[in-house]
Amino acid sequence: MSKALSRIALGIVAALGIVALIFWLSPAALERAYSFAQQDNDALPPVEIAQGVYWIGASDVASYAIDTGDGLIVIDGGYAETAPQVLVNLHTLGFEPRDVRILLNTHAHFDHAAGLAAIKAATGAELYASPADAVLLRAGGRGDFFLRDFFRYAPVEVDRELRDGETVTLGSVTLTAHFTPGHTKGCTSWTFPVTMRDGSVKQALIICSLSTLSYRLVDNPDYPNIAADYARTYETLNALPCDVFLGAHGRWFDLPARRAAVAAGNANAFVAPEECRAFLAESQRAFEAELARQERASVQR
Repeated sequence: MSKALSRIALGIVAALGIVALIFWLSPAALERAYSFAQQDNDALPPVEIAQGVYWIGASDVASYAIDTGDGLIVIDGGYAETAPQVLVNLHTLGFEPRDVRILLNTHAHFDHAAGLAAIKAATGAELYASPADAVLLRAGGRGDFFLRDFFRYAPVEVDRELRDGETVTLGSVTLTAHFTPGHTKGCTSWTFPVTMRDGSVKQALIICSLSTLSYRLVDNPDYPNIAADYARTYETLNALPCDVFLGAHGRWFDLPARRAAVAAGNANAFVAPEECRAFLAESQRAFEAELARQERASVQR
């Protein structure tokens, strides 16, 4: 019996090893497996957030288009398989790929950046990003402090490296880049004014990401200042206006409910300052609790 169990165990280990090798050799297969597990990349039609501001991403991974009157700004490219959806959604809205002038990114993880190379090639747009995440984008996701080289994607050239607090202006629209590191070293959140369908002017905030995944927050040799960066990120985000609550994932602000409200005629469906503050507060509590847990564990070692 013990020999039989040993053979079964060895077989399982061998099978897992083969699966791991397949995923290593084929990043696209790993990406598809991840998105299937997350159920976050289903194709959906675009939806208007405010005048000239649209969600053009998938069911959960974000991509935004902003009509500036002098061309489009697109923020985030999703997975590699999200890029065709983005282009289809632009066409649905009446735009052509050549209308896209500037590409921006919240962060350089594969589920938000893997589609950028294809979108850049299709549009001819320039890509702007933070210096820290520009390194990852140019390397196709290789060298991430946590994901390492596993979730690789097509490298994409960054045409302009931004400074914290720098503005990006095209036509009538100006966005401000706010470096909010932690989730990646160059995580970038974006603020900009928007005009709602009722004519009111609100402040939109696209939050990069606040997830700590299973990060090592204490004594991390690959990111020694990670905890301090997260703390500063919360200081930054808590001080920013957030009338229109947006982010790198639609689930953070209940995108399905927002879509339904728009379909029902609510022109201000994405105006949700209370939900934005609650999301930030809950995320900060989770970060601080995890940091405290790791600090206690470090002392006990």
